[in-house]
Amino acid sequence: MTWARRVGTLSLLKMAKKIQRNTPVQSRTVGSSGGGGAAAGSKVIGGRIRGQLVTDFTVQLATLSEAGIPVVRALTILEGQTKPGPFKALLAEITEDVSGGAPLSEAMGKHPRCFDELFSAMVRAGESAGILDRILVRLAAFREKAAEIQSKIVNAMIYPAILTVVATGIVSAVIVFVIPRFQEIFESFDVTLPGSTQFLLDVSEIATQRWYLVFGVPAAMVLLHMFMITRSKPYRFRIHGLMLKLPLAGGLMRQSLIARFSRTFGTLVEAGVPHLDALGIVRDATANMVLAQGIEDIRRTVREGESIARTMGETGLFDDIVTNMVDVGEETGELDRMLLKVADAYERQLDRRIDALFKFLEPVLLLVMAVVVGFIVVALFMPLLEIMNSINSSS
Repeated sequence: MTWARRVGTLSLLKMAKKIQRNTPVQSRTVGSSGGGGAAAGSKVIGGRIRGQLVTDFTVQLATLSEAGIPVVRALTILEGQTKPGPFKALLAEITEDVSGGAPLSEAMGKHPRCFDELFSAMVRAGESAGILDRILVRLAAFREKAAEIQSKIVNAMIYPAILTVVATGIVSAVIVFVIPRFQEIFESFDVTLPGSTQFLLDVSEIATQRWYLVFGVPAAMVLLHMFMITRSKPYRFRIHGLMLKLPLAGGLMRQSLIARFSRTFGTLVEAGVPHLDALGIVRDATANMVLAQGIEDIRRTVREGESIARTMGETGLFDDIVTNMVDVGEETGELDRMLLKVADAYERQLDRRIDALFKFLEPVLLLVMAVVVGFIVVALFMPLLEIMNSINSSS
């Protein structure tokens, strides 16, 4: 937990203690506190809610629950300190439902865009076992770790992405605006052009005169891919399988999926969710269809009485170290602890591989850009040198 978050947590606890000394919070309708609540009776929350808001809310709710603050009072505190917007309206509805006697998991389950099945299942398990505070702490740690990995990947991609966009923009501008001017010069002096120069002029001519093909065909392919990926499950399954086979990126993606599977499954088992239910939740929370199909195969064979480790090995998606640790966990009754150890190990390895990949990628992008720019410069200036030599010799 960061220093700023610790300071915010201490402030939250001070606020909670101050409220506890006051009169009990009365049940209220949505929108009765502050000016930012939703309208009474409204169950439709508009607007996008950032995942970081949900993560911060989970951390704060876990802190208040650990301090012994009742759930309704904790929700009221958090809803009161949230800035007006969609998330404040959502918290107001959840607070109203819980105040009316609904379980917290049921109230959160009405908003799957913010609180997915994994979130609701863990809260439900905590409520049934009477350890909601502990479950919220684990859930907060889970979301913080997932957000940390995602942030690391995004931050590592910023510089290469900017470099790629700038390089592409510069080369495109040269091809569309600069090279045609050189073509006019070459035609006026009627010089014999080298093959590299002629190739560059042909590329420029296609880009300027047939721009609708240069830009339209890739755009149409992207739109077709987006349509197929959302509408066709077989196509999406094949694409997800190809992504796992990509050099470098495929290995990173596989490692990330295994780490997320291990942490999610381990967290659910640790929370007391039955294995079959936990596997179903993990399957639904998995973005990659190939892994989701593998988890469904595991779930089906486990229902028939097979061990989890053996079926994991048969899918071909999990490394030997993962299946062996799961096997040990099943034998010793510490499956959750072994899964979380696997997640920790894979996440550390993933961090190192991401750092190494992007440290390698940056100089490679610079080298590619230098080669492309150098090719353009040489291809354009070779005929110019020939023209200058012919002018000097004629004079």
